Amino acid sequence: MSLTSAVKRFRSPGASHRIEWSAVAVPGFLIIWSAVVIVPLLVVVVFSFFRMRMFQVIYDPTLDTWRSLIETGRWLAAVRTLRLAVTMTILELLLAFPFALWLAKGCKSNYVKAIIITLLTIPFFLDSSSRVIIWRAILGTNGIVNTALTSLHIVSKPITWLLYSEFSVHFGMLGSYFPAMVFPIFMIVTLIDDDYLQASADLGASPGQTLLNVIIPMSLPGVMAGLVFTLVPLMAAFIEPQMLGGGFVNLLGDSVNSALQELKYPTAAALSTVVVALLGIGLTALVLTTRKKIDLSTIFQAVQK
Repeated sequence: MSLTSAVKRFRSPGASHRIEWSAVAVPGFLIIWSAVVIVPLLVVVVFSFFRMRMFQVIYDPTLDTWRSLIETGRWLAAVRTLRLAVTMTILELLLAFPFALWLAKGCKSNYVKAIIITLLTIPFFLDSSSRVIIWRAILGTNGIVNTALTSLHIVSKPITWLLYSEFSVHFGMLGSYFPAMVFPIFMIVTLIDDDYLQASADLGASPGQTLLNVIIPMSLPGVMAGLVFTLVPLMAAFIEPQMLGGGFVNLLGDSVNSALQELKYPTAAALSTVVVALLGIGLTALVLTTRKKIDLSTIFQAVQK
C-alpha cells in the first residue's frame, strides 16, 4: 500500500468516525468511573474526619475518630488483616499455580477441563454465608471431623481449635478465593505455545528447568493478576471471620460491619479508609517492583485465543 492510499484511508469517513468516537468514549468512561467509584471513596475519606453525637453526624472536622482508632486498639485489626490477607494470598498462589498449570497444559480432555472450569465458577453463584456456614457443622467440637477422629481413637477429646480460630478462618477462605487466583493464571498459561516447551526439552532442559526458565517467567502477568484479584477482596473480608472466627478473629471488614451496625459512620469511614490505604500502598509497591518484567495487559489476550 502506497503512502497516498494510506493517507486517503486514514481520512476516510469511517476512520474519522472511529477516531471521533474514541475521543468521546474514553473521557466519558473516565468521567463515569470517577463519579461511580472515585468520588464515593473521597467522600468516605472526608467522612472519617467527622464525629457522631446522639446518633447524629456532626459536620465539624476533627481528628477524634482517628484518635479513637489508636486508643481503642482498633488499629491492631489492620495489622491482623494485612497479615492474614498476605498469608492467604501466598497460600492460594502455592495451591493455584500447579493446579492452573495442569489444567492448561496437563489436562488433555476438553470435556474434563470444561467440567472443572464449571465447578470453579460455583462459588460465584452462591451466597458467601451459605458457603461458609456449613463449615461449622464440619469443624465444630461435635462436627464430622471431631466425631470421626474420636470414633477412630485418633484423639481422646475433640479438637477445639478447628473452629473459632484463625485456622478455621483461613480454611473457610481457602475455597472462596481459590478461583480468583486460578483463572488469571490458567488464562495466561494457555497462551504459552507448546513449541516453547518442546524447544526447551529439545535443548536438554529438564522439566524443572523448563518450569523455572520458560513457564514461570511467561506466566507472571497471570500471577500478578491473581495476586490482585485475591488480595483485594481478602482485605475487606468479613463473612469468614464473623462466622468461623467466633469473635476471636477481628478483621477490618468485621470492624467496619460492626461500626455500621452501631451507627458509628465516621468510625466505619475511617476503617474503610485504612483498608483503601493499605491496598493502595500494597498494589503500588507490587506494580513498581514488577513493572519492568510484567505487562499485565497481556492477560486479556487469552480471551482471543
